[in-house]
Amino acid sequence: MKLNELRDNPGARKLRTRVGRGIGSGKGKTGGRGQKGQKSRSGVAIKGFEGGQMPLHMRIPKRGFTNAKFKKDYAEVNLGMIQKAIDAGKLDGKALIDHDALKAAGLARGGKDGVRLLAKGEIKAKAQFKVAGASKGALAAVEKAGGSVEVTVVKEAAAASA
Repeated sequence: MKLNELRDNPGARKLRTRVGRGIGSGKGKTGGRGQKGQKSRSGVAIKGFEGGQMPLHMRIPKRGFTNAKFKKDYAEVNLGMIQKAIDAGKLDGKALIDHDALKAAGLARGGKDGVRLLAKGEIKAKAQFKVAGASKGALAAVEKAGGSVEVTVVKEAAAASA
């Protein structure tokens, strides 16, 4: 065998069907669209159209509620990640840990309304936190390790009832 005799196996490369290119192609004249009607013409987009009947996506009721105007944006940080950062020396476990310290350590991204502590992972360091919010599990875990959490944001519901 020579280089100039190299060929693909027969049928290895199949050409795409060229629609509307004459009778002999087998897809000539109407180009596989059938005869007449809206779908045989160009520029047709009838996704979700049900012949004038109210479409399914409009018949089904809306669910839920998005409170975009008063939505709070918290950076969520897990205790396990804080412990990793303390072990790696990115965070000082003896100093007060707040939003700025967590941002500097690369743990809190975003969170224009502050940081919220979550209880995933384990914390061994006796750390002091000043955060906007914390889950019950996170509060318990930090206090069990000998630390303390100061929550700065008071819930609106609690403030309204008082």
